[in-house]
Amino acid sequence: MWIFIVVAAGVVALAHTAPAPFVFDLIAGRRAAWHMPKTKPPTIYLTFDDGPNPTTTPNLLDVLRREDVRATFFVIDRHITDETAPIVRRMFDEGHRVAVHSHTRQWMLMSADRFAATLTEIADHIQRVAGHRPCRAFRPHAGWRTWSMYKGLKRLDYRLIGWSWMLWDWNWFRARTADSVVDRIGDRVRDGDIIVMHDGDESAPFADQPHTVDATARLIPLFRSRGFAFGTVCAP
Repeated sequence: MWIFIVVAAGVVALAHTAPAPFVFDLIAGRRAAWHMPKTKPPTIYLTFDDGPNPTTTPNLLDVLRREDVRATFFVIDRHITDETAPIVRRMFDEGHRVAVHSHTRQWMLMSADRFAATLTEIADHIQRVAGHRPCRAFRPHAGWRTWSMYKGLKRLDYRLIGWSWMLWDWNWFRARTADSVVDRIGDRVRDGDIIVMHDGDESAPFADQPHTVDATARLIPLFRSRGFAFGTVCAP
């Protein structure tokens, strides 16, 4: 009996490392968002992780400005430096949403109090360097989350933002390319879907991600031709 309980508890815990909603997310209710409500016109949500990147992010912002699309950027605090702070200011100035992203799974070990304090410290830092606070949204590294995170988010009235199934840009054991991103995402999107791509790399903040810029430039016209509008996952 005890073996069964331990195994079941392990399955429940490990399932929350998967890139899809599970028990914690269902219990959290509106505190978790892995899909947005359906709207008219049908709307999809472009999100970008691991920036700001001094090379990729400005090029990506150029594409979004040209296409008149607003996106949500989940930034890593330690990537916001004197060099990249102007990029974050540009995100705000051009109407995008800026939110917080963790760079390590070690945040899963934080207590709810420490987690909430960490988010507040990061929001304070972003406000100091960019003149605006991030919106009340958080995305955990690789989607790995705990109930302590949800408790901390509730205290700050934040939401955890995931992404829709298979609407991501990483390839197991293979390099990311614009073709692979377009092939995976292009035909799968539906109303309310959250798409995640990467304008940065949590372990290599200066590594260019040109496939993201190219894929975004190709996907936006494709989605528009299918009648989709574009939204952001959180309010300013």
